[in-house]
Amino acid sequence: MSLRDYGVAAPHGPNMGGDHVATQDVHAMNPNEASVFNTILHPDDTYDENGVYWADMPLAQRVKFINKVDAVEAKKETTTILQMIKADPLSPVGYYARNMVVPGAGLLLEGYVLFSIGNVRPLLQATFPACWSKFTICNETWTEAVDYLEICGIICGQILVGILGDWMGRRWGLLQDVIIMFIGLLMLTSAWGIDQNGWVICYVWSLFFYGIGVGGEYPMTATSGMENAVGSGKISTREDRLHRGRKVTSAFLMQGWGQFANQVILILLLLIFHHGSGNPPYSKVTAQWTYRVSFAIPAVGTLWLIYYRYYKMRSASKQLFLAKKKSKVTGYDTQSLRLTFTYFGPRMLATAGTWYANDIFFYGNKLFQSEFIAVLLPNNKSVMVGWLYNLINVGVSLVGYYLASFLIDNKLYGRKLMMIVGFMCDFILFIVPAFKYNFFIQPAHVHGFQAMYFLSSFFNQFGPNSVTFLVAAEVYPTPIRATAHGFSAAVGKLGALTAAIMYNYITTQQKFYVVPWFGLAGAILTFLFLPDTTGLDLKEQERRWSYIRAGREEDYHGIAIHPKHLSLWERIRGAGKYYDPDLDYKQKIEELRGDWEALQARKANEKAEGYEDDDDDDFSQEVHSYFQRTGGNTPSHTPMMLGKEKNSDSLPSDSERVI
Repeated sequence: MSLRDYGVAAPHGPNMGGDHVATQDVHAMNPNEASVFNTILHPDDTYDENGVYWADMPLAQRVKFINKVDAVEAKKETTTILQMIKADPLSPVGYYARNMVVPGAGLLLEGYVLFSIGNVRPLLQATFPACWSKFTICNETWTEAVDYLEICGIICGQILVGILGDWMGRRWGLLQDVIIMFIGLLMLTSAWGIDQNGWVICYVWSLFFYGIGVGGEYPMTATSGMENAVGSGKISTREDRLHRGRKVTSAFLMQGWGQFANQVILILLLLIFHHGSGNPPYSKVTAQWTYRVSFAIPAVGTLWLIYYRYYKMRSASKQLFLAKKKSKVTGYDTQSLRLTFTYFGPRMLATAGTWYANDIFFYGNKLFQSEFIAVLLPNNKSVMVGWLYNLINVGVSLVGYYLASFLIDNKLYGRKLMMIVGFMCDFILFIVPAFKYNFFIQPAHVHGFQAMYFLSSFFNQFGPNSVTFLVAAEVYPTPIRATAHGFSAAVGKLGALTAAIMYNYITTQQKFYVVPWFGLAGAILTFLFLPDTTGLDLKEQERRWSYIRAGREEDYHGIAIHPKHLSLWERIRGAGKYYDPDLDYKQKIEELRGDWEALQARKANEKAEGYEDDDDDDFSQEVHSYFQRTGGNTPSHTPMMLGKEKNSDSLPSDSERVI
């Protein structure tokens, strides 16, 4: 096992005082050596000048420390943006496109197409009532299957691609997703039949096929976004520790922009093909051109995404392959899967269960729309009115997406609290109209109903919808991260399927009686079983996993088992009983010593063979000096372990190191 396998902390400048508590008893380091090791192992965005982890500080001191770090980071980012604008006014736009839009392009296209299905249905019902409304020439089951088979396709993709993404690599998963989505869009654009019922059947199966690609986007976007430049390589960066959540959710929120773009384009297309009017009646030619062109547009973007992922994302699988090499696994890591259910089973309950509850809310939110539109405009038959209200709702949702991205890495708020607050707010916003339904559907009070509708959309995004996407990948180890995320997302889509089926058999008021309790259940599951990974170095979590996989869980003493980063259930079960920052600090030094000694051994071998290569020697002079003085010159490929003595057979071998 090697500390650098999981990333040496990025330096922040030496403190020459030499008064770091955590280093005072480590083999009598001199002040310069103590300062350098503290710089490497205790970055100043996570530890104070005495080597105290931010979550170990008293509340008042913690708040002061976090606010100070955030203020410094905000000033740094503001200065950088101003400098970019000064050099090139459009450079911030390019930076945002490269780092947020492109990584989330698959979800943008997914949001566009999937929500297009629901938006197009009212137009088809108004234009082809015999098929889509009265069902005199079309089978009602097939028209309803538009909702069911779409979700079934997504579930298949989430599970299948999640497993294949961990087996064959992230890049392969990303590529096959967009290829399936592109073919699916061609099928949707050209769907037809010898009669209208045949057209519906062709349309439905095209949606199922497209849904497989969409489903795969969830685990692939989350895992690749988490493991790319910010979280990969030897160095654990400040960007990873402070902005990992923002990076992933910034890609996820492109789903909201996809919904927004779809609604705008549908409105424009209807105006274009309906001679500048959005009012009924709609001709069959108008409806056909509107919906088919709306599917053809994202096909162009999907084709470009195939090119980008093939030629520009060659290293998307790097972290996965390094983890497999360390574990000497060439195919699917079944041992990691088994250990994940053994050690992190309750986390699976949290990520899958909360996603299930959230998707019932996410789809349940739509039941507000038709109700308050019907009250506001009781005689309205225009598709355009529903689209315009939906456009406002998507705009409100985007505000929630961005606020979630802004606060998800804040250590005083973060993932877990954001999820609980979002669930509880949606619970309240649904339970109120449940018992005052007749009051709120009256014209005089409909604006309160409307406000609850918009607020429920806001808190769904500024809460469980954003957080579930992030934590379903973040709380699991690299070898099975896509599998765990895909499984959690698939269970979530079962929630959508539950809502789609259930809403056909209960009245509108009964929906309000049923749906709120899923919000309460989601909050309870979060509180009990979800760990809070806000502010936790992802490399440190991988370091803990290597100990678990080696059968030495009790030898890990680091911050990944700090009570702050464990769920209530894990704390009750005693998962954090081995946490010891002083012992962990010494252990990290000895792991670093193992790296250094392995490097010296390799250099000696290279010198004996007549060549030397110092390019990968990133140890400072102080580190060299300390290890030479305290450890002798005998190369060792196994770091000395402090604490319990271990049989050499139980220690990770040198083949597990990737330096």
